[in-house]
Amino acid sequence: MARQVDEGRYPAHREADVVLRDGSTVHLRPVRPEDEAALLTFFRALSEQARALRFFTRTSDEALGPLVHRMVHVDYVRRYGIVATVGVPERIIGHAMYAALDGDRAEVAFAVADDYQGRGLGTLMLGHLAEHAAEHRIRLFEAEVLPTNIRMLDVFRDAGFPTEVQIVAGEVHERFPTALTPEALAKFEEREMVAAANALRTFFAPRAVAVVGASRQRGTIGGELFHNLLAYGFAGPVYPVNPRASVVQSVVAYPSVEAIPGPVDLAVIVTPAEHVVEAAQACARKGVRALVVISAGFGETGDAGRARQAELLRVCRASGMRLIGPNCMGIINTDPAVRLNATFAPVDPPEGRIGFMSQSGALGLAILDYARMLGLGISTFVSVGNKADISGNDLLAYWEQDPRTDVILLYLESFGNPQKFSRLARRVGRRKPIVAVKSGRTRAGARATSSHTGALLAASDITVDALFRQAGVIRTDTLEEMFDVAALLAHQPVPAGRRVGIVTNSGGPGILCADTCEAEGLEVPILSEETQRHLRAFLPPEAAVSNPVDMIASATAAHYRQAIRVVGQDPNIDALVVIFIPPLVTRAEEVAAAIVDAVRELGGTKPVLSVFMSSRGVPEVLRASDVRVPSYLFPEAAAIALARVARYGAWRARPLPTPVRFDDLRRDEAAALVDAALARGEGWLEPREVQALLECYGLRMVEQRIVPTAEAAALAAEEFGGRVALKAIAPGVVHRTEVGAVRLHLEGGEAVARAAAEMTARLQAAGTPPAGFIVQRMAAPGVEMIAGVVREPQFGPVVACGAGGTLVELLGDVAIRLTPLAREEVREMLQELKSYRLLTGFRGQPPADVAALEEVLLRLGALAQDQPAVAELDCNPVIAHTRGATIVDVRVRVARPEPALPLGARRR
Repeated sequence: MARQVDEGRYPAHREADVVLRDGSTVHLRPVRPEDEAALLTFFRALSEQARALRFFTRTSDEALGPLVHRMVHVDYVRRYGIVATVGVPERIIGHAMYAALDGDRAEVAFAVADDYQGRGLGTLMLGHLAEHAAEHRIRLFEAEVLPTNIRMLDVFRDAGFPTEVQIVAGEVHERFPTALTPEALAKFEEREMVAAANALRTFFAPRAVAVVGASRQRGTIGGELFHNLLAYGFAGPVYPVNPRASVVQSVVAYPSVEAIPGPVDLAVIVTPAEHVVEAAQACARKGVRALVVISAGFGETGDAGRARQAELLRVCRASGMRLIGPNCMGIINTDPAVRLNATFAPVDPPEGRIGFMSQSGALGLAILDYARMLGLGISTFVSVGNKADISGNDLLAYWEQDPRTDVILLYLESFGNPQKFSRLARRVGRRKPIVAVKSGRTRAGARATSSHTGALLAASDITVDALFRQAGVIRTDTLEEMFDVAALLAHQPVPAGRRVGIVTNSGGPGILCADTCEAEGLEVPILSEETQRHLRAFLPPEAAVSNPVDMIASATAAHYRQAIRVVGQDPNIDALVVIFIPPLVTRAEEVAAAIVDAVRELGGTKPVLSVFMSSRGVPEVLRASDVRVPSYLFPEAAAIALARVARYGAWRARPLPTPVRFDDLRRDEAAALVDAALARGEGWLEPREVQALLECYGLRMVEQRIVPTAEAAALAAEEFGGRVALKAIAPGVVHRTEVGAVRLHLEGGEAVARAAAEMTARLQAAGTPPAGFIVQRMAAPGVEMIAGVVREPQFGPVVACGAGGTLVELLGDVAIRLTPLAREEVREMLQELKSYRLLTGFRGQPPADVAALEEVLLRLGALAQDQPAVAELDCNPVIAHTRGATIVDVRVRVARPEPALPLGARRR
């Protein structure tokens, strides 16, 4: 949508740090007049061929002057240019610009320094130009390109825009829309992911490591971290940097990183915070590509720390160096070809196939120890600390492509870019399960929202739940539960369904397991007659064989092996939970071995979970062979872990949802309406504006008249005939029912006039005299629902639906989803509601038109996605009839949005 920007005003929101294909960073920003000398230097440094391709002819240094002068004097709307820079002082390494031709067309061109060719910079600059042009209603880019300019043609082809190509007089004419289509956006995100993965490879597989602040003293952070690198057997050289020591732990030390004779890919800094920036600058001069800052004293400590962190990040971004931390514990790669343990943890994690990220360093240390105790192997571990640069999103991109990682674990305290996380997780989760613990389930205070929708979403992390649900992330409440789930995912297949078979030697634990399964959404079906017949053939008569299968206390290891094999082959069973309570006659180790044998015989087709109550040492038996079976101390824990994984399996089995696109929306008209409202100030739209905005998105309100006086309200009621509703328009009043500004079922002009007079007196006494009235035809009966939108500062637009009317906040029956919305997601959202039964026909009532309600939610989602200035939108009630749905009352609040991050930009 168009943004109100004054021509000639420098658009600072367009400044961005972006990541090139190799994982390094450059800075993009709008061009400024003071760039003239540096831009002239840039063009003069281009090869003769590159200069000829850019300007269609050989261009002398003298001829460049007037051209560059025009390039740096732009209005930032019809003529707009950007430069890509690196280093301090800045060196320009790329330039791109567009110039409007007429109407909504503009000509586009760009150039990239010879030493930065082939790294994706041209594509990034083109994307930024297109995004800015689209904001200013320039809809088409055109470019004239020489056929020999293969690199520029490749940029247009690879960008993902739908391109028209013509050959005219030996020149290639390219034409494409500036709007970022889903296909173009997917292409840009794909390149982002490649860049992120390449950046992480430098951290996880460096050729050489320097430890700045390495100490001779064990027991210090610098001493322990350096010791771990040596003891774990890193495959390359490890250089200690310590200006006060010539040797550190029997290794020759260097006074600075620049004194190291060979190249250094990764530097780990463990100096006091006040020396970190200086050390980072030395690393930049050395050409270090990856930096891990263990030191604390940055953004987590207050204003001075935040300023120090900003300076550290500035040093890294200027040099293209990537950063993990600060205030972190370090990184680990268990790959035998690398053997990197750049942490100070007193733990050597075993090799495995779990990638783990912790935002908390202290928790990360404890978690590594717990994982080792459980026998869970790690592929890579990262403590991200303050996430100044490298974040969980970058790690998801890396782990998606990492052949050594099958399961991803995340301990999160905050999100940097949750919308990007959602898009990434949806894709990664199709191949590899993501398990997350997100701390902070409650908030100290509710957001300052006024609408019903805002109140429903405040003071909880319901939005995080919605994000995880849509993205297929398995959310666990505790770290212990996370590892319960991880043990299952690491060693057993994802179940194909929700049907569970339970095998036990005691009835009580079997019942507990069955109860928990059903409470968590799993099924415990009766086994087939054939399965029961096979079980009776070898179990004692007292055994129960329907499900749970209670083999009674006399069950032997052989009984367990046979029962698992028989129940596992039942086509009505998707997963097994095997429970053992040690009696006097059967050894737990023998049962564990029997379980392993039975699972091997099943061939890994269905997951098997074991529960060994009061048995010590048994999990080691279950992990000792080629077949590994997760073991739990209590049946409830096993059932909960299985339920989490089964829900993930159901999500993964569904086709990727496709966001709904509408062809009948009047987006520009709606944007102009919102801009006009913002011009007079932020706040609630007037009723006429609300109605017009909804109509732009095909949303139908109940038939109504907006009138200035009580007399006009009476006339409107007479025109309608029949019963009407009267509502006062009172500035500052959000919930009309609370101040007596709503009257229903009024019949005739006289009744409406009396009600209007009473409302006027009441509101004047309260200091909020009415500015007019709304007269509505009474809507047909149906199910009252609420539908609304709140723009979350981090998460973007959130669409909510629930039981409506005056009891909405009391009942708290709400489901939410993040935009963009697919029809399947809206359907699931409605089905989650307790009030959904009212929509399907409750106690003899006819079913409501659920499809019409879905349409309302989808169109609200489109409105929220398109119009970032819509901060809150509250439809309460929306009445779902037997045919159709009617919006009865709407409130819309607009506010100037924070500028969106430019395409591919890193947060600063």
